[in-house]
Amino acid sequence: MNFKQLETFYWAVKLGSFSSAAQRLNATQSTVSMRIIELERDLGVELFDRSQRSARPTAKGRDLMQYAEEALRLSQEMQQRIASEEATPGVLRLGVAEMVTLTWLPELVRRIHERYPKMTLELDEALTHDLIANLNQGALDIVLIPGRVPGYSVTPVSLGYVEFAWMASPKFAIGAEVLTPKKMQELPVIALSRESYHHTSIEDWFRSGDAYCRRMDTCKSFTVAASLAAAGLGLTLLPPRCYAREIESGQLKLISTNPPFPPVEFTATSAIESMQAAAPSVAKLAAEVSNFERSSNAARARS
Repeated sequence: MNFKQLETFYWAVKLGSFSSAAQRLNATQSTVSMRIIELERDLGVELFDRSQRSARPTAKGRDLMQYAEEALRLSQEMQQRIASEEATPGVLRLGVAEMVTLTWLPELVRRIHERYPKMTLELDEALTHDLIANLNQGALDIVLIPGRVPGYSVTPVSLGYVEFAWMASPKFAIGAEVLTPKKMQELPVIALSRESYHHTSIEDWFRSGDAYCRRMDTCKSFTVAASLAAAGLGLTLLPPRCYAREIESGQLKLISTNPPFPPVEFTATSAIESMQAAAPSVAKLAAEVSNFERSSNAARARS
């Protein structure tokens, strides 16, 4: 029995399949299968129920999982405490929301490579719900997202707050009046997909005014939402700091609402059980690099 076999076994159980474990370990599925077979032969027991389509462990497999998890955790702790940051190897899987991509992600990547020159990054930009699911499944080491991940198995670090505002094309038939959720509920709205924090927060805003948006078209990026809004197809919610050029050129205009949309907090979150020793340090590094406002009041004052 060796460490590679234990690591492979851990990820097969954690991710629920040999194929997912192979992807996580940058190995082939045949390599994963061989390591599991060798581990079972060394221990003299079956570790997986072969009658199931998923990688479901047997009773002995569940017992071994506790030891494998502890062995991997001790290995990561040893590496974090003993090895220098410059010598830290491995892959860091970083999930990011689009707002981070549009602002300070390049600077964060540069700083990570400066501090961990032997580390490889795998970046995944996706919607909030998908990023949280991948973090909980162990497919990501850190997520940089709007809002906070629920539960006690994660360690969030605040990245600051971002101001969002309603926008539309100047051609869109809206007067100069201040719009309430009740007045806006009959107007077409463009939001990100239901798996996004953006969609949920828009629904919450309407509910705060005892209203319900009658028509909400969805897409997967701010860029698409801004393009559709600029074409006069509806109102959308965007960060003004990222669309100052479109506002100044007259492609988009800010819409006054009551209540105004509250600033959104972003967080860097790593799972407590993450097997990437550098994850907590990178989360703190993200907080250092972030140029989001450090308080909701500051974000509101800049709007």
